[in-house]
Formats: sequence, structure tokens, C-alpha cells
Amino acid sequence: MIVRRLRELGEIVAIDDTRLREMFNPLHDDRSLLLGYSLAHAIVKPHSESLPHRLKTSSETYYILQGKGEMHIDNESREVKVNDAIYVPPGSRQYISNTGTTDLVFLCIVNPPWKGEDEELA
Repeated sequence: MIVRRLRELGEIVAIDDTRLREMFNPLHDDRSLLLGYSLAHAIVKPHSESLPHRLKTSSETYYILQGKGEMHIDNESREVKVNDAIYVPPGSRQYISNTGTTDLVFLCIVNPPWKGEDEELA
């Protein structure tokens, strides 16, 4: 059994300027981790937004845990809130804005697993 505790994971600032904690990634974890995706916990501070970026070959799903915001994918924008799930197709220009007064907290599921060379600022 593998259990990851958020408070024990190192935080990084991603290329898109979000604060991330990678929870599971078979490309970075023990190679015996049999997952076809990666999972990260992300935070965007109030009245901030991630930088526009794209994953060239991976799709991404966001699941909102806390706060509210606006998701931008290519030429579409939509309000998002707790318990919303958002699908981002591969190659799409994307960013998320925190429109609230508390942290916007969400999970990022990337399929196939996230790798740095797949991501670029848009």
C-alpha cells in the first residue's frame, strides 16, 4: 500500500506559476508504480492565475476541491467551483484564474503521466 500525505510532499512552483505537489507520477516515483497517469495537488492564490500553457501530447483533468475560478481552454472560458471536473484536451492552450478570496485548490490528473518536456508556455 502506498499512502502519500500532502503535508509531507515537497512543493514546487510549476512552469505555469501554480504551486504544485506531485502525489503520484510513475515517471518520477518508483518505477513499479503501475499507473497510466500522474496526480498532482495544485493551488492558485486569490486574484491570481496560472500562466497560459499547453501539454503537447497529454490530456489533463482538473478537479476543484476549494474556491472558485474561471477556466480558460483555447477560446472558451467558464466559471468553475467546488466539485467541478474540467477536461483539457492535448495541445490546448489553458490557464485557470482564481476569482475568489481564498485559495483555489484542485487536483490535476495528466494522462499519460506528466513530463516536463511535454509542457510549454503558450
